[in-house]
Amino acid sequence: TWWAGTWLMGECEINDCEIDGGGIGRNQGLLVKRCRFLEEAGCASVCVNSCKQPTQSFFNEDMGLPLTMTPDYDTHECQFSFGLTPTAQSELDAKDTPCLSRCPTNGSMRRWHSGEGEGASTALASTPTSKCSLMDEENEQ
Repeated sequence: TWWAGTWLMGECEINDCEIDGGGIGRNQGLLVKRCRFLEEAGCASVCVNSCKQPTQSFFNEDMGLPLTMTPDYDTHECQFSFGLTPTAQSELDAKDTPCLSRCPTNGSMRRWHSGEGEGASTALASTPTSKCSLMDEENEQ
């Protein structure tokens, strides 16, 4: 995981993390120090819908290994916590992430993801506290 993570996302570090049951899993975490994907996309919705949710689903459903990913949109870090099942609240919080000021679509794609069409207004990201319009409500796990 460390090697593949470094190749795909950027410099990584194996660390301890919280696991199911409230314990600490020794060397069960992977901290991506500066995620290339998030940095290049510059969009919280792309992070959540194209990386976080599909990756968590793959590990949780296909591999049988609980995984919670926690991106930090300010530092571009992302904590992978293997052995920690995502909670409904953590997934809702991820969906409620405001648009990033550097979002290249200025929030216009969120309406497209939610099925409201191509002609969506780009004004959705005009305030930094508005929920990113790209968050895909249908993709919730």
